[in-house]
Amino acid sequence: QVQLVESGGRLVQAGGSLRLSCAASGRAFSSVAMGWFRQAPGKEREFVAAISMSGESTTYADSVKGRLTISRDNAKNEVYLQMYGLEPDDTAVYYCAATWSASWSTVYVNSWEYGMWGQGTQVTVSS
Repeated sequence: QVQLVESGGRLVQAGGSLRLSCAASGRAFSSVAMGWFRQAPGKEREFVAAISMSGESTTYADSVKGRLTISRDNAKNEVYLQMYGLEPDDTAVYYCAATWSASWSTVYVNSWEYGMWGQGTQVTVSS
């Protein structure tokens, strides 16, 4: 099992930038693919970005493409979400998630594919 703890969420003005971090415990981090999801008030949780076990493959939701970058450091057991050009619609609780992967390059975009979740970190973008 991998335990996940997100950090970095805060209040930021529209147009600003932010980097979220997700620290994973355990020695199995290099065996999991990772993803970021978010949930705004009154809305369902939605996919944001995903990265493969090796870090060589990434994918993004259309709504964030070009503004967010997912990356990982397997030596540090961390995954990151760099966010630029933030908009009020980006306001949400952001969750990182992990899933065991048999492939170095597979990315997962559905929440039901992930079995391990962090507690979330709040990002609020003011207009």
